[in-house]
Amino acid sequence: MMAQSGKTVEQFLTALNNEDMTAARALLADDFKFVGVLGSRDGADVYIADMGRMKMKYTIHKVFEEDDDVCVLCDYIMGDKTVFGCSWYQLKEGKISSLRVVFDPRPLL
Repeated sequence: MMAQSGKTVEQFLTALNNEDMTAARALLADDFKFVGVLGSRDGADVYIADMGRMKMKYTIHKVFEEDDDVCVLCDYIMGDKTVFGCSWYQLKEGKISSLRVVFDPRPLL
């Protein structure tokens, strides 16, 4: 059975898949930090604005959870391109405070 941190991350990804940026934003800490292969973002509002433009979708393969750390192995679907990757979410006080993403960017370049 998944604990609360994993459920929060799954709610976040479901909101992004449904393009419900209001619901997704509500799960992020205001000082949320994103670090990815192609760049980084500081602040939940900046990140959510970018995600709203990108309309990226996620297919979750596996979720690993330990306390406030959640690791998701998934496909990132960006338009006609799909890449497999790993997302490491860290939560504080029930909200997602940071996300670090690793994948091979070559199909996108």
